[in-house]
Amino acid sequence: MWTAWLSELHPWIKALHIISIIAWMAGLLYLPRLYVYHCEAPAGSPQSETFKVMERRLLRAIMNPAMAAAYVFGILLLLVPGVVDWGAAWIYLKLVLVAALSHYHHLLARWRQDFAADRNSRPARFYRIANEVPTLLLVLIVILIVVRPF
Repeated sequence: MWTAWLSELHPWIKALHIISIIAWMAGLLYLPRLYVYHCEAPAGSPQSETFKVMERRLLRAIMNPAMAAAYVFGILLLLVPGVVDWGAAWIYLKLVLVAALSHYHHLLARWRQDFAADRNSRPARFYRIANEVPTLLLVLIVILIVVRPF
């Protein structure tokens, strides 16, 4: 049966999920920092064009695949018998926070489109503040997973 197969692969699935999350979080923390520096570059300048390439590559080559892998391995973990107590509230809050992290990812992608078209209207301070969002979500998610407070 497939549940026995999932149980056998549980350590590998968990390891790949953690690796995916680390790669995704690296991008979620780095891309807004690039936006901070991009704000200081004049539109159309060589520096601005370099940031556009860096931002596109980071999002498409690292962040999007890492998010997809995190979802695939996370869903597989949810399907492993005995890993999640569906009667506990922590898992539902964790899933809401993961959805918030995904929404943040999509906001970053939308903001990248603004930079790519030279129509960013937000100051560097906005991106400095936005850069704190994934850290806060990560802290809450890890506490929910490890401590399982409720």
